[in-house]
Amino acid sequence: MTTADPAPSGRPAPALPRRVLAGYSLGSLVTGSFGTVPGLLLLPYLTDTLGVAAGVAGLLVLLPKAWDVLVNPIAGRISDRRGDRRPFLIVAGLALGLLFAALFAGPFRSGAPAGAYVAVAFLAAATAYAFFQVPYVAMPAELTGGYAERTRMMTWRVAVLALTILISGAVAPLVVDRTGGGITGHRWAGVFVGTLIVAGALGVYFGTRRAGSKPAAEPESDLRTQLRIAFTNRPFRALLLCWIVQAVGVGTMLAGVQYFADHVVGHSSAATFLFAAFVGPALLVMPLWSYVGGRIGKRRSLIAGSLLFGGFGLLMVAAPVLPAVVIYLIAAVVGVGYAGQQVFAMAMLPDCIDVDTERTGSRQAGVFSGLWTAGETFGLALGPGVYALILQLFGYVSSSTGTAAVQDETARLGVLLGFTLVPAVLVAAAVLVLRPNREVA
Repeated sequence: MTTADPAPSGRPAPALPRRVLAGYSLGSLVTGSFGTVPGLLLLPYLTDTLGVAAGVAGLLVLLPKAWDVLVNPIAGRISDRRGDRRPFLIVAGLALGLLFAALFAGPFRSGAPAGAYVAVAFLAAATAYAFFQVPYVAMPAELTGGYAERTRMMTWRVAVLALTILISGAVAPLVVDRTGGGITGHRWAGVFVGTLIVAGALGVYFGTRRAGSKPAAEPESDLRTQLRIAFTNRPFRALLLCWIVQAVGVGTMLAGVQYFADHVVGHSSAATFLFAAFVGPALLVMPLWSYVGGRIGKRRSLIAGSLLFGGFGLLMVAAPVLPAVVIYLIAAVVGVGYAGQQVFAMAMLPDCIDVDTERTGSRQAGVFSGLWTAGETFGLALGPGVYALILQLFGYVSSSTGTAAVQDETARLGVLLGFTLVPAVLVAAAVLVLRPNREVA
């Protein structure tokens, strides 16, 4: 398998207006919130508030999002047929905001009924998310054909994505703590994040209303044919595999933040500091990553960001003997790597779609973005499942009090390795599938 980002072809493309760049990037309020907060809060909510065993909790988080593996390509097919993707953004985005708030508003306070309610609500939210994210990810390939413009779009998008992760990921745990913790605190956090999602849906819908785009060509006759064509696109297939494995790593790290804060750093508010350290510097280095991409290409920049994430992620294994400030500094460098990994993987996707268009004569951005978002969603869901399995194997004890139970040394070792070693190896090793290719550089 081979892929890389396309060498600049010199293909001229008009610069996108800043209002379009800003409008499109606001969709990251939706994707960033839903991609971050469930992975951050849901597993601890199940184990430490509802009293669900770690292994069962991992399945409850994994299965609803695994459903998106089936739903996302269908959403891509439907949005391809519709042509105009913006109506999906407003309808699905508003529905997602309401469903996210409902996720933490169940009538049951503990045990199997509470866990079942969370699973059903999460399934409904994941379905709404599929019909937002797939059209949203497909739009750049239709808004511009320019190599540099796509990197520019992704730079704006990932900057807002990083800001959203900072706001939702750092503030949501604070909302839980400051509104009483337990079930009540999580309900307020659900309302807070649901509001962010609604704001993002409105922003991207109205912000792109005057954006010119090339309409999707008539797709192939059936979904199976489109999927077959997508998987014969070697650059896309390799990039997708890399993206999925890295999403598992990122999802595993997100799932472990609260546990790491409670049982390794030693206080729950450390979750907020970890997120601030992880995301804040990433916002500052976004222009630098854009410059690096222009100098060495997207593929090499993606590899550089991934190795930075993995290398400094491994250093976090020493966290039990490090001062908190050093842990936060290491997390900041991991965040810089994460920013590069996100920017260039997403910037390479439209280029892979172009390879398919030139080869087949048919633009199927919805199908490609459907597979892409299905892979990302599944990876981000599998991450908490992996982390929950590690907790179960290392003997983590659940609680229904709203406060984490005291853990023994073995359980704390599981908390540490799941947050550091596993994500670092997954994100760094995934780049092995990325090799130079004449079609995509």
